Amino acid sequence: MSLDLPLIWAAIMAVAVFMYVMLDGFDLGIGMLFPFAADPAERDVMMDTIAPIWDGNETWLVLGGGGLFAAFPVAYAVLMPALYIPILLMLMALIFRGVAFEFRLHGRRGGKRFWTAAFTGGSLVATLAQGLVLGGFIQGVTVHGGRFAGRPFDWLTPYSLLVAAGLVAGYVLLGAAWLVWRTEGELQARARAWAWRAAAAVAVMLALVSAATLLVHPRVAERWGYVGRAFDLHRLAVLSPIPLLGAIGLAVIVLALRRRAHGWPFAGAVVVFASGYLGLAAGFFPDIVPYDLTFRQAANPDNTLALLLGGAVVLLPAIIGYSAWVYWVFRGKVGADDALYH
Repeated sequence: MSLDLPLIWAAIMAVAVFMYVMLDGFDLGIGMLFPFAADPAERDVMMDTIAPIWDGNETWLVLGGGGLFAAFPVAYAVLMPALYIPILLMLMALIFRGVAFEFRLHGRRGGKRFWTAAFTGGSLVATLAQGLVLGGFIQGVTVHGGRFAGRPFDWLTPYSLLVAAGLVAGYVLLGAAWLVWRTEGELQARARAWAWRAAAAVAVMLALVSAATLLVHPRVAERWGYVGRAFDLHRLAVLSPIPLLGAIGLAVIVLALRRRAHGWPFAGAVVVFASGYLGLAAGFFPDIVPYDLTFRQAANPDNTLALLLGGAVVLLPAIIGYSAWVYWVFRGKVGADDALYH
């Protein structure tokens, strides 16, 4: 029995994107929370919680982009020109944010304030750009003859702006929940308050984006059984575990915050993101370029995919093993006396 290589690579890509969103999402969220810290010392502790792991988190973005180019070159050739501007903005913001992360350590007074603001700005712009990419992807790309045939700013719509705002709320929730887990004292109490507000914003944005998706994008609505302003109850019942999973995640966050739990708010936030991710997959799978190219149509020949899979078999365990080891080594609470960064 031969391996279904296009499907395997589609699964690898899906995992890489999800891992990036989860792992880089919380440190982008922490960057956006910087302005709300009480003082520079609190910002130092916030930075300390991600200092050993933030650059490793972005490995998944490299894997996702490189995997798309190598395994699904047709999709890469269509999506890149369609989303070139927000992707370029995202990469520039991530680079600027990385520079700010390192230079903030050596800045003095005005310099440190500048690099602190740069870290916050880079985190916000990168998140907004990712939201615009996601929104532009969901609303579909104009394709003719296997090539992008749209305009440079097709991705910039009220819908994509709504998705970008929702992603900001989601990343802030991840960041706040991470701080609840990894800090203590006044900063943890402040993070818990941030998590309450972010969870409320995420619940509202999930409802708005879901409704907008069904109303604006009829192909996605049809997948969910919404046809002619009425739902196909059978199809909706089949997919109902996905929104139910999101509701469970939000309930976990609320209960954990009320009981002053430490790690459970972050676990609940991950469940909410998993629900949203599965909901997107239900809306456009097996399309890899909604709604014109499937992953099979965009895939390289099997012999190429087999060669690439040989490298992935070595690379993926290495990435996962290294990430797990780093998170284990730097587990536990981070306080003002744990000078990992400052």
